[in-house]
Amino acid sequence: MSGGSALAVVMSLSAGFAGSVQAAVLGRLGDKVGTVEAVGFSTLVAGATGILVLLVARRSLAGVNQGFHQPLWMWLGGILSAFIVLSITFAAPKIGVAATIGLVITGNLIVAAMIDRFGWFGVEQIPLEWTRVVGILLLAGGATLLLRK
Repeated sequence: MSGGSALAVVMSLSAGFAGSVQAAVLGRLGDKVGTVEAVGFSTLVAGATGILVLLVARRSLAGVNQGFHQPLWMWLGGILSAFIVLSITFAAPKIGVAATIGLVITGNLIVAAMIDRFGWFGVEQIPLEWTRVVGILLLAGGATLLLRK
């Protein structure tokens, strides 16, 4: 595995850890201030963090301006981020963090497998092998079991 691939694996796993913490924290924040309010607040914090990272890494905000000049469908990432935050903020206190994250990951894998299979959004096509299907089904079963309290 190359250095870039190893870093990608570590960052992906770390994002998984962070996503679980995010669900728990935002669920609590939503209980305190309201779900929609928690989404608005966390979106502001995320935006400020993104701008700070951009300024530190690139010493410029030019990348933000470039983003405004891309096709509108590419803005979907930001819109979906807000929807994901809203969903986990709402769901975690009601069904638990583990069930919420299990269902999020199951949904991620189902759509990711379709994106890979059909090459949507310009990604390289990757065949949908039986092992991927079994993995998704096992995770879906696990997520269903996590719904039981």
